[in-house]
Amino acid sequence: MAKQKRTYLGRAFSRLMIWSRRGISERQFMLLLAFVVGILTALAGLFLKWLIAQIQYVLTHQFSDESSNLLYLLYPVVGIFLTSVFIRRIVRDDIGHGVTKILFALARKQSYIKVHNCWSSVIASAITIGFGGSVGAEAPIVLTGSAIGSNLGRAFRLNSKQMMLLVGCGAAGAVAGIFKAPIAGLVFVLEVLMIDLTMSRLVPLLVSCVTAATVTFALSGWGSVFECHIDYTFMASRIPADILLGILCGLVSLYFTRTMNALEEGFRRLRGPYARLAVGGAMLSVLIFLFPSLYGEGYDLIQLLLNGQGEQDWLTAMNQSLFYGHNNLLLVYLSLVVVFKVFAATATNGGGGCGGIFAPSLFLGCIAGFVFARFWNLQGMFDITLPENTFALLGMCGLMSGVMHAPLTGIFLIAELTGGYQLFVPLMIVSIGAYVTINIFEPHSIYAMRLARRGELLTHNTDRSILTLMSMDSVIDRYSKFLTPEMTLGEVVSQISVSKHNVFPVLNGQRQLVAVLYIDDIRHIMFRTELYQQLRVKQLMVQPAARLSTLDEMEVVVKTFSQTGAWTLPVVDSEGRFVGFIRKSRVFTLYRQMLADISNE
Repeated sequence: MAKQKRTYLGRAFSRLMIWSRRGISERQFMLLLAFVVGILTALAGLFLKWLIAQIQYVLTHQFSDESSNLLYLLYPVVGIFLTSVFIRRIVRDDIGHGVTKILFALARKQSYIKVHNCWSSVIASAITIGFGGSVGAEAPIVLTGSAIGSNLGRAFRLNSKQMMLLVGCGAAGAVAGIFKAPIAGLVFVLEVLMIDLTMSRLVPLLVSCVTAATVTFALSGWGSVFECHIDYTFMASRIPADILLGILCGLVSLYFTRTMNALEEGFRRLRGPYARLAVGGAMLSVLIFLFPSLYGEGYDLIQLLLNGQGEQDWLTAMNQSLFYGHNNLLLVYLSLVVVFKVFAATATNGGGGCGGIFAPSLFLGCIAGFVFARFWNLQGMFDITLPENTFALLGMCGLMSGVMHAPLTGIFLIAELTGGYQLFVPLMIVSIGAYVTINIFEPHSIYAMRLARRGELLTHNTDRSILTLMSMDSVIDRYSKFLTPEMTLGEVVSQISVSKHNVFPVLNGQRQLVAVLYIDDIRHIMFRTELYQQLRVKQLMVQPAARLSTLDEMEVVVKTFSQTGAWTLPVVDSEGRFVGFIRKSRVFTLYRQMLADISNE
């Protein structure tokens, strides 16, 4: 019965494949796939949010607001442990750093993302966050959406350009759906994934964004993710405060980025999953026990700071903590939360959990903006009063812009998250201030810096992007024949007579490259038979102008050809063993083909 069912599904899929190739145009088919990706991504996001909410409710609904809860010490460790077991025993693959994985897939894997990423990140992040992991659900769902697009493209045997577009549609739909923010979804793909905007890509991305947002609105309600009442009038007198907040957000983003990288490096040095679990679990448990606001995504605190009507409301931020009842320590408590949020987020992922930094960025930005405005008002600076809830919104925009190096994403995301479209001017000021500030110190976002250091990052620089997409394997001419230093000229001529090559490697007994032999260098003696036994390869070989490594990036390859003026260069592995030759003509031919593909869009 099961076999018959599989046969039926296979036939149905085959019919669909035939129809997709004959019934509609390629552009129409891509729009249809973008529509499907939008629906599936929105449903995945809704399921993830529902699952997190259910786990958190079961675990914490009986907690008291007026005292510390010792179970905060236990839940996060259990969540990280369960997630770690799930990843190691069931998934058996690394599923962390979701957006970085997408960037790597675009640059190095022809947009291929493994099938399990369509569901594994959803389950893992739900367990992690539901049990109190201090990370966000957005990056896992972005990876899920991109995986859906990637595998749908593979199923229909799409080419690399179409696959890249569907991956972008999945990411855009994920952001649009989970935040109910279609414009932010589109801008996120352009800024963070660095997919260039052309007319052939614009419409499918929009279809995916609008579809995902509409499905989410229809199934979860038409309200904004963060409902808040904004009573704000833009005034020139508040511009200095907006600029200062932007600078502050840039500095907090820098602290968040560098501290997270340093802590992640520390976790990588720990040997074994149980050592990482012990350190990460202990760190997270203690932090959540001291600062319960660090439990989960932190959206409850964001809602509180955005909608609080005064001191009495804001003081509830310290509920369940050791600070409860110490009303004069509110700003101290919130400032400490800002400091330790990065420790909690890194401990969650480093200990074996799964989650992203979307929510931590919004969380930190909200608190930073609120603390800035509250401190300003308490000090009575320049006799100007700042609305704390509005500056909490502006801070969310600033941190998003700084951490992700995505100023437009920050602006549109906060405007769509809150319905605060009247804040566009201050949002732009804060976003630009944060982006410019962090750019002084860090040229790449927290997602991109790991790949940028290895030369594996796609950028909006067309030349660099093409070289990044090109791989060494695609241009290496591999040889099955080679020469040794002791071979005679006669043996060399015998090899030349059955070969199409004009350059030959000279190898030793360990297949390490000793030198090379060019036909042009021996052409004048090739037919002098009296020299066939007198001359040996070691007398005729020469050193190449340079040696390339299999670890070199294509940008290094092109630069080496330019510096040496050579037309053919040998490639060796890390131990000096010969791999093959790269010819400048082959590199340029592949480069022109890829440039033509991009230009045709």
